[in-house]
Amino acid sequence: GKRVRPALTLEFGRLFGGDPKNALPFAAAVEMIHTFSLIHDDLPCMDDDDLRRGRPTNHKVFGEAYALLAGDGLALDAFGVAASNTRVSADVRAQAVVLLSQAAGCGGMVRGQIVDMFGEENTLTYDELLFLHANKTGALIRVAAQMGCLAAGCAMGSPEMLAAEGYAERIGLA
Repeated sequence: GKRVRPALTLEFGRLFGGDPKNALPFAAAVEMIHTFSLIHDDLPCMDDDDLRRGRPTNHKVFGEAYALLAGDGLALDAFGVAASNTRVSADVRAQAVVLLSQAAGCGGMVRGQIVDMFGEENTLTYDELLFLHANKTGALIRVAAQMGCLAAGCAMGSPEMLAAEGYAERIGLA
């Protein structure tokens, strides 16, 4: 399936010597954010898609208001899932929540979506297109790898974390 983000979280946790169970709540939180973004992206005010992966989109099945609320609920609950990960320290939980917020929020995925919407009516430069993908798609892929590293005990800025970030950023652009 398309669950590459949580798979990266679990595998980076395992790669750097952690127990994948420590990373599981972080993986779930990342996938919840991803799913919320898909529901919102399909809404009439965004891409107005009727189908996703060959099936009717959430707003086509349940209505626009319920789709909006489903996306909102997934987004907000994701932070609670990450913050409730009792298999890691409180400091690691806090770092993970901050990273997830940065990746999903105005400095990451939301900013990428804004550029995507701008590109619907304007021609994007090559640099703007790279920026769009690095943020709209790449930010969640990067945070998935980062959260796996955190669950394994890697510090921010460590060689392991930097390698994971570089790897994930390239997947995001691909």
